Amino acid sequence: MRPIRKRCSSRNRNRQAGMTLLELVVTTGILIIVASAALPLARNTVIRQRETELRLSLREIRNAIDRYKDAADRGQIIVEAESDGYPPDLETLVNGVPVGTSPKIRFLRQIPIDPMTGRREWSLRAIQDDPDSTSWGGGNIFDVRSESTGIALDGTRYSDW
Repeated sequence: MRPIRKRCSSRNRNRQAGMTLLELVVTTGILIIVASAALPLARNTVIRQRETELRLSLREIRNAIDRYKDAADRGQIIVEAESDGYPPDLETLVNGVPVGTSPKIRFLRQIPIDPMTGRREWSLRAIQDDPDSTSWGGGNIFDVRSESTGIALDGTRYSDW
């Protein structure tokens, strides 16, 4: 009787030692479903982060333009009459403007990178330009926009921000 018991117990051990093909297929299927659900979430997280960076960059440039305009209105810096007190270009905000005998006033440390295009190039708008204008008329900078033609997660165009 003992040899029969050994044979049965060794068979049970062999059956419990590995996975069946069905268990392997089910496990693989579950992993594929979980991975396919996680990929779009990760992609949207990256896009949201870039959109946040774009908003911050636009706010930084627009605040610098506003500070330049305030300094011009208070008479702290000398500006051209036809500029309406707005900077002639973004480099002026970085390079600074001389103020009498004191050092230059700088409004930006550097021109931020547009996270959607990866370049330091922005679509500019002058005070004289139409609100819907897509080209810069030159002379001064009233506003900046992204040059990206992409569409945000909320359905708006980045160039409209």
